[in-house]
Amino acid sequence: MREFRYIGLSQDDRRVTGFLEARSKGEAKKKAASIGRLHKFRLTSVQAKSNYSYRVRNKDGAVLRGVQEAFCKEDVDFALRRMGFDEVQVSRILIDLRFKPPYGDIITFIRLSADMLREKIAFDEILSLLESDVSNKALKRTIKEILLDLKSGKDGEEAFGRQAHALGKFPARMLGVASKSGNMAEVYENTAKFLERDYEFRKSLRSALLQPAITVLVLIGAVVFYIGYIFPKTAELFVSVGATLPPMTRASLDMGHFVQNHIVGILAAMFLPPLVLWRLALTEKGRVFVGRYFIKLPIIGPLMHKSSIEIFCRVFHSLYSGSGENIEVIRTSAEACRNRYMEKQIKEVTIPMMVRDGRGLVESMKAANVFTENAINRLNAGAESGTLKKVTAQIANFYERETSYRMKAIVDWVQVVIAFFIMVVMTALTIVSSETAVVSPKLPGM
Repeated sequence: MREFRYIGLSQDDRRVTGFLEARSKGEAKKKAASIGRLHKFRLTSVQAKSNYSYRVRNKDGAVLRGVQEAFCKEDVDFALRRMGFDEVQVSRILIDLRFKPPYGDIITFIRLSADMLREKIAFDEILSLLESDVSNKALKRTIKEILLDLKSGKDGEEAFGRQAHALGKFPARMLGVASKSGNMAEVYENTAKFLERDYEFRKSLRSALLQPAITVLVLIGAVVFYIGYIFPKTAELFVSVGATLPPMTRASLDMGHFVQNHIVGILAAMFLPPLVLWRLALTEKGRVFVGRYFIKLPIIGPLMHKSSIEIFCRVFHSLYSGSGENIEVIRTSAEACRNRYMEKQIKEVTIPMMVRDGRGLVESMKAANVFTENAINRLNAGAESGTLKKVTAQIANFYERETSYRMKAIVDWVQVVIAFFIMVVMTALTIVSSETAVVSPKLPGM
């Protein structure tokens, strides 16, 4: 979310100024126009907060340079002159690339914050220490803006929520909730542990799915190019001199002609389904569809399902207070579980059953039909014994260990299968290529 300033004129020609947040300038204009209609003023401009570089000379004659965020060049110029600087030169940074902080740096920031919170260090002091010590510029700017927002009177949820684009939606939500939880150190610790676990899981998932998929795709592309272009050139040379082609060479030549004649359809079959699936996953309905059927895939589906349950239980354990049903805790845990179908079922089935019908937590979770039988049984035992918070931690730890072991086994098996696939393809190409050595062209006079 970016910050914008809107300017307008009231019905008696008085200047009206306000601030809002939006993802883009177009969205900001729509929001400002809506505010203008509500409060009866005419919108004249909407300005986005941007970075401006400046060069000034102080009273001692030294030249100073720096970068300052502002809504317009005139604001920076006015502020610098008011501070007593001379020879003020301000220019907008045209290519203002705002990169997200690296995932590893975000984890380190949260982990160090958790450690210092346990040592009873004041939170504003923690942010000041980390802001001065962090080397990544994007993370440094993010911490600085959080610190400024907190000092200006914003609560933790608002301050961290403004940085969701940099920290990530889930970390920003958890760190914002931590300020109201009464136990910041525990929430920060659990958030850091979750992010560390998520980071390792993503690496394993890339090893299990992404790298093999790229390897297979490149290999298939190389085979298509060889069969469709290189091999026909060689085989047709023998045909032109009247040679009789062996069976595999003849079959490969026919396949090469088929590839040449249907290359567009072959490429569409290779690239169109992943592209359609990717575009589908960008829509809200598509995410729900993918989340529903992805967990039903063989081998990898149950693993992803249990991983989502693990995340739900870990977040629930971090935020659950034990008093009442904690509807907001359930909603936050559902949003964090990384499966849009599970989130939808919990929000549209579990929570309404609890609020509208007065059903119990475990009964409502079972009705959502997104939790495993093992998880439901353990949750039921925890609810009956009054140890629900402890049981959710046990479920999370159990599924963490199980998914870690199984993911490692899957990665090992995938590597074996890919190696075997490569061996088979290369052996087949070698055999077909070597068969051309026995081709005997008809010489003149024979």
